[in-house]
Amino acid sequence: MPIYHIAYTRRAQQDTHKRRIQLLRLISLFAVTLLITGLGLVLLDPTHDPWLLKSFNALWNATNLVTTLGDFTPFTNAQKIFMIGASFTIMVLGGYAVSQTINWLTNNLAAINRENRLMSRTLEDLNQHIIVIGYSPLGRLVAQMLNKNNQAVVIIEKRDDLANQASEQGHLVILGDAGVDDEVFTHARIDQAQALVVASESPDRKLAITLMAHARNPKLRIAVTAEDDGRALLLRRAGATDVVMAEDMIALTLVNHLIAPKFGINAIETR
Repeated sequence: MPIYHIAYTRRAQQDTHKRRIQLLRLISLFAVTLLITGLGLVLLDPTHDPWLLKSFNALWNATNLVTTLGDFTPFTNAQKIFMIGASFTIMVLGGYAVSQTINWLTNNLAAINRENRLMSRTLEDLNQHIIVIGYSPLGRLVAQMLNKNNQAVVIIEKRDDLANQASEQGHLVILGDAGVDDEVFTHARIDQAQALVVASESPDRKLAITLMAHARNPKLRIAVTAEDDGRALLLRRAGATDVVMAEDMIALTLVNHLIAPKFGINAIETR
């Protein structure tokens, strides 16, 4: 599955603009070579033909030289010598054009730009999906469970290695820092999402991401883990709708495994 690279978007766009300028320069070089070749052939033409006919024949010969068609009109010795020099120039320009084309096709930024365009079309169709921020062990489990329930998921991950892991598992992935770059939420279509799960392990990042996500979509359901009651209160004030105390959930699960089978208790409620 392709990955949308937020960090490379602007660089890829700049690289594409740069290469377009290089392409225009290359076309201009060929055009100038064509004109100079045509002008040289006209000046070296010893016939008494009208200038219009001379110009047409010269342009025809120059075009044949550039396009390597080989359908030339007869040349004088002086014109042949001139054409040898022009041919060498065309070969140099042709080699440069080939090398530039190979470079454009194999360039890393160009490949990322193509991948981003492909992912953009996929992301544009998303609706009522769930965004999972962070492909930590928790984020990985959440994404797997959501996929098993046929729920569309978008992973946002700032680390290349974890983003690649998520992509290999078939997830839609956006490579970027949700706690820093607001553009990440735009590409994840947060306005169309139904929920967001913050699986980051950093308390400060959890708070920053919750604030940014809530500001972008106040109606969004935001689920996040908290380390203690004080942090849980901060997260709720920041816009989190579902704050889970990780230690409470672990303790509840352990107690249920120990007590429920023995006493026939279905579950013990946490605070």
